[in-house]
Amino acid sequence: MSDQFKGQVMLITGAAQGIGERVAELAAAQGARLALVDRSPLVHDLKHRLSATNDVISIEADLETFAGAEQAASKTFQTFNRIDILVNNVGGTIWTKPFEHYDPTEIEAEVRRSLFPTLWCCRAVLPYMLKKKKGAIVNVSSIATRSVNRVPYGAAKGGVNALTACLAFENGERGIRVNAVAPGGTEAPPRRIPRNTARSSRKEKAWYQEIVDQTVSSTLMKRYGTLDEQAEAILFLASDRSSYITGTVLPVGGGDQG
Repeated sequence: MSDQFKGQVMLITGAAQGIGERVAELAAAQGARLALVDRSPLVHDLKHRLSATNDVISIEADLETFAGAEQAASKTFQTFNRIDILVNNVGGTIWTKPFEHYDPTEIEAEVRRSLFPTLWCCRAVLPYMLKKKKGAIVNVSSIATRSVNRVPYGAAKGGVNALTACLAFENGERGIRVNAVAPGGTEAPPRRIPRNTARSSRKEKAWYQEIVDQTVSSTLMKRYGTLDEQAEAILFLASDRSSYITGTVLPVGGGDQG
């Protein structure tokens, strides 16, 4: 692998598992110094695994609050004296059902989970990048902005897309690039910490299967993507190879544009 991130400090949220974990592994192999952030203590296991060859710190923080995002950004800067790249990976559907079956508290929880961590982390990290007049932010959105049985999640990710565009407008001339990837269905190991611990009813399982069926049928390739296919797209937008790209949402869904 190349050393394209050698010396650069990359803050990755939602790093304990899934896409975030794979981004961290590949970035470490390419020389990045890493700040791994998650509210799960599993993030410390990843830190120990990667720290043999890289400067790595792990931070437990609740990124649904600005205080948590500010803590993560501050500790990263205190440790490395810079933040070059921010990868906002926190989010994910908690419930899967037609919109009329969502309780108001569930709708609010979905938006808090899949919009606010990205919003808060951009706000917390941006001042550090502006001091250097250089930086790259990659937000993880979703092609589920057009899908079934997850309206609140789709709305939250639509907010991520708008946030990406607006931040790019504000900061393009100030040296900060802001882009997003919109993953489609992605094959991954079972989550070690599930988003929803409640046991699914037969009806809820059927609603979830509708998501799977729609996701596959909407792709031109008729398959789920891999963790590497998602992580490589994220790292491309984080790298200098995409130095003239900003304000873009890149669908990574096998042809499904979201």
